[in-house]
Amino acid sequence: MIAFTRFKAALFGVGACLIAGGCSVGPNFHVTAAPAVTSYTARPLAAQTAEAPGAGGAAQQFVSGVTIPENWWELFHSVPLDLLIRQALKDNPTLSAAQATLRQAQENYRARAGTEYFPTVDGTLSGTRQKVSGATFGQPQIGSILYSLFNATVNVSYTLDLFGRGRRELEGLRSQVDYQRFQLEGAHLALTANIVTAVAKEASLRGQIAATREVLGLQEKQLAVVQRQYQLGAVARTDVLAQQTQLEQARSTLPPLERDLAQTRHQLSVYVGRFPGEGGLPEFRLEKLTLPQQLPVSLPSSLVRQRPDIRASEELLHAASAQVGVATANLYPQITLTGSLGSQSRRLQDLFASGTSVWGLGASLTQPIFHGGELVAKRRAAVAAYDQAAAQYRETVLQAFQNVADVLRALESDAATLVAQSAAESTAWENFQVAAEQYRLGAVNYLTLLNAERQYQQTRISRVQAEAARFADSAALFLALGGGWWSRELAVSTSITEPASEDR
Repeated sequence: MIAFTRFKAALFGVGACLIAGGCSVGPNFHVTAAPAVTSYTARPLAAQTAEAPGAGGAAQQFVSGVTIPENWWELFHSVPLDLLIRQALKDNPTLSAAQATLRQAQENYRARAGTEYFPTVDGTLSGTRQKVSGATFGQPQIGSILYSLFNATVNVSYTLDLFGRGRRELEGLRSQVDYQRFQLEGAHLALTANIVTAVAKEASLRGQIAATREVLGLQEKQLAVVQRQYQLGAVARTDVLAQQTQLEQARSTLPPLERDLAQTRHQLSVYVGRFPGEGGLPEFRLEKLTLPQQLPVSLPSSLVRQRPDIRASEELLHAASAQVGVATANLYPQITLTGSLGSQSRRLQDLFASGTSVWGLGASLTQPIFHGGELVAKRRAAVAAYDQAAAQYRETVLQAFQNVADVLRALESDAATLVAQSAAESTAWENFQVAAEQYRLGAVNYLTLLNAERQYQQTRISRVQAEAARFADSAALFLALGGGWWSRELAVSTSITEPASEDR
């Protein structure tokens, strides 16, 4: 009785869809609204960051609502950096793989669209040689019959998409195309940001190496002075050993820095599609980079449309919504129309002769009546998958806002840290100079000089690290805000032309 009721409801649905010219069951996807927040951080940002001396000490201003430039890395005003990134965008294998994946998704969409919007037409040509018994024709007395049969036929088949199953499948495939497009934009953004970060790290390491070597030079001179004083009997042997220990400890910090520098250069080579042994990369130093002084900060309401990872997550949600429509459409009837036109003949040369034509027309309706609850359970599973995608989308949005908030606070902290480190370095240098003069005059002991020297070494390297952190976190802000990919014509040229549009 239940099956008969469902069958009658299905027939009524078929009639309604035939009158309406087709319908799509299941939910219609709508673009997710932006979160109702007006600020990234609970405490308002300062109008500008603190200013400190040095290449990375310029004050930075947060400019709200300004569009992020497409080639944001050009704000660092480094021609070698710009050339390196352009080479990476051309030769990076990860980016090439993302582009190929996008093309694959586009072709899968086109393949499915061809069968959805147009009937399938196939031509067949066959020939058989058979021997059958006369009993097949009710005449066993004539024995066996040997004959040939040649057939040339054109077959046409088309399934009416009355309940939108095909359109929902196309909607899902289209979402996969958009998902891969945003994955490509994300790979593009990550590559450029990683290169800028690696360049900042290389510049930082070169600065630390240079500072360490300068300190080593000072310590070597100081060791020579102490050795001379020991020869004259002015100091004890323990003072010479203490200075030599200090020198060797400083030397031990140099190999790890040189190792990190080499590994950073190797990573940059891979980013631009080169083998590490090829070389030829430009060298980067902090004084050759310009810290962006105006940092565009997108409005919170715009972030969800700018971050590639958020847009990709939204397309996965869209695809999950389309699958609910597919699962719903599977509960309704499917009508398939078929037709054929051809010729049959017992001799190949007479295949297209007069009187050999054959044709056929057909239609079939398939209505699920009882599948043991399979179709209903699959629809519930599709709804659960949609709920999962919705939760993952919300998590992606929350993490994106956290990312921006963290970077904004890091930029404020970096500026304050650099001011403090610059002041500490200046004070430590002055203290070291005074201690060295006092030691020469015999006013202080050697331990005082060693402490002053050690403090200067630490503050010098810390200042270089703080300076480089501002460059790295400036690049991290552009990454967190989406990198301005929407301004690039590539984002438009990779979109596909669709035979028909559905409600998004």
